[in-house]
Amino acid sequence: MVNSSVLKEAEVIIYGDREKTYGHPAKNLQAIATMWNAYLKSVGDRALVEQDICVMMVLLKGARLANDPTHRDSVVDICGYAALIERCQEVGVHNEETDRDKG
Repeated sequence: MVNSSVLKEAEVIIYGDREKTYGHPAKNLQAIATMWNAYLKSVGDRALVEQDICVMMVLLKGARLANDPTHRDSVVDICGYAALIERCQEVGVHNEETDRDKG
């Protein structure tokens, strides 16, 4: 059974300040779905790699900014995810995993 304090914390989150910051969840989640669907369509049939997830998180944060463009935390997060794209490219993690899977 889930700890009831976790459920109460989740209730505060989904009915509290986040709705004020990001808008009604249905509206925000639809905006995210629209952005992610467009991105996934552009990716085609290839498997997602870590950089794709960074891009999708930037899109998620962008959808949140649509409700409040002054929300600094979302802007900072976008910068962070964009920087992670370069960090992932430096390491080439998906290339290493792909090579292991083939061997």
